[in-house]
Amino acid sequence: PPPKSPTMDLSFFNDPHSHFGTNPRQELQKKELEEYHAAMEPMTARFPLLKAPTGVNRLPTLTSKGGQRYVSEADSNIKFSHGTTTLAFLFKGGVLVAVDSRASMGSYIGSGTVKKVIPISKYLIGTMAGGAADCSFWERNLAMQCRLHELREGKRISVAAASKLLGNIVFQYRGYGLSMGTMMAGVDEKKGPGLFYVDSDGTRLKGNLFSVGSGATYAYGILDSAYKYDLEEKEAVELGKRAIYHATHRDAYSGGTINVFVIRNTGWEQMYKGDMNELHYGQYMQEAAAEGKL
Repeated sequence: PPPKSPTMDLSFFNDPHSHFGTNPRQELQKKELEEYHAAMEPMTARFPLLKAPTGVNRLPTLTSKGGQRYVSEADSNIKFSHGTTTLAFLFKGGVLVAVDSRASMGSYIGSGTVKKVIPISKYLIGTMAGGAADCSFWERNLAMQCRLHELREGKRISVAAASKLLGNIVFQYRGYGLSMGTMMAGVDEKKGPGLFYVDSDGTRLKGNLFSVGSGATYAYGILDSAYKYDLEEKEAVELGKRAIYHATHRDAYSGGTINVFVIRNTGWEQMYKGDMNELHYGQYMQEAAAEGKL
């Protein structure tokens, strides 16, 4: 038989870099990465907050440094002194949300007129407790995402879905120093009123009644003694107002103006706004005098 003509191995055309042991694209990417790290070194030295935590799943830890218990894992010099009172509960007319307006930095009162209720949409609002900047930024970011959901799906987002979005976001930032304890309250088109608690550890809880902040224990004392689902709207507003008042009266880190909101099927509405001192020396002092307690 005639000899077979030799065949040329052309397999190197499929992957020439592996065949010849070279890869210009990888070399270029490696060089760009080295240049990037070289440029970022002075930045991370100047701004240590840009450094990520060294641990993989490190969570904010509790320390015993002078009562300032919550210490950021991103920078141990950041110690949050939590000071606020917020509450929300479901009742037969919808959802009631009540907050104070004091922002404190340890023993220093930074502001007495903070708006601790952040509108997410016409039917959904969030509360602020913890770091004011963290709550403001991420809840406004949530408002954007909820509006995009409404445009994409042609219907408004549910309270459960909105709280899950926020919970997923903050869960990704665990250990980076976020300080948030928020409540998502609203009314769904199908399921009706809903209330969720979300914090910066990624905790997400559904419930009928929550109070968050340094004055929460005082507020719970009033709520536990008078709360029931069958409250009329006027009774619910008075209960929320009274609970926040007692918290501001006893908790040094809460105070200022009391703001009360009600969320119905038609949307949210502010039902009360008043200074806690006016309540103390006005309505509640008159009630105490009438009951013979003064």
